[in-house]
Amino acid sequence: MSKISKIPCAWLGTVAAVLTMLLISPFLLSGMVRLATADAICEPEALTEEYEVILVLGCGIKENGEPSDMLEDRLKTGIALYRAGAAPKILLSGDHEYDDYNEIAVMKRVCLEAGVPEEAILCDRYGLSTYESIVRAATIYEIDRAVIVTQTYHLYRALYIADKMGMETVGVNADIRTYRFQWYRSLREVLARCKDFYATQRDVLPAYTVAD
Repeated sequence: MSKISKIPCAWLGTVAAVLTMLLISPFLLSGMVRLATADAICEPEALTEEYEVILVLGCGIKENGEPSDMLEDRLKTGIALYRAGAAPKILLSGDHEYDDYNEIAVMKRVCLEAGVPEEAILCDRYGLSTYESIVRAATIYEIDRAVIVTQTYHLYRALYIADKMGMETVGVNADIRTYRFQWYRSLREVLARCKDFYATQRDVLPAYTVAD
């Protein structure tokens, strides 16, 4: 009788251990990605050499055609780096897969209005995700060295993907203000780091493999 009663307890203990590992493992993997790339994040004044491009990652636009707060800050940071001579070109990577949504047009307009010459702006309309933006920068646009601009929580993943693609990159954060619902983005980013970790392991191709 005692043996029979112990079986369910042992089984429940195993299930509990497995569930615990499943819950913890994404955070462990996310932490590994952060540790692997933390040293590649620097302040603008720490950039002592010129890179090929400043890669600004897209981040949504408002209904009135203006960039979202995060995107506006990424563009401001990228433009400031361009003016400081961090790179001779800015690569804008965002979503313009369909005609009714155009991050790229908004990003390019902001750069032009800030005085960036049109010939210094490259546009990737198929930057549909962080993974696709980085992989396309490396494979389609053949970028070897880049300054990546986005918010800090997002930089770790972008830099990790770039490293796996063989790119030499540094990250400059665009944390100009406090963003609403940042706790939610940070939590979601844990899962996104896991997703892209496995994508790099499997060499997943981007949805589009053409420049435009």
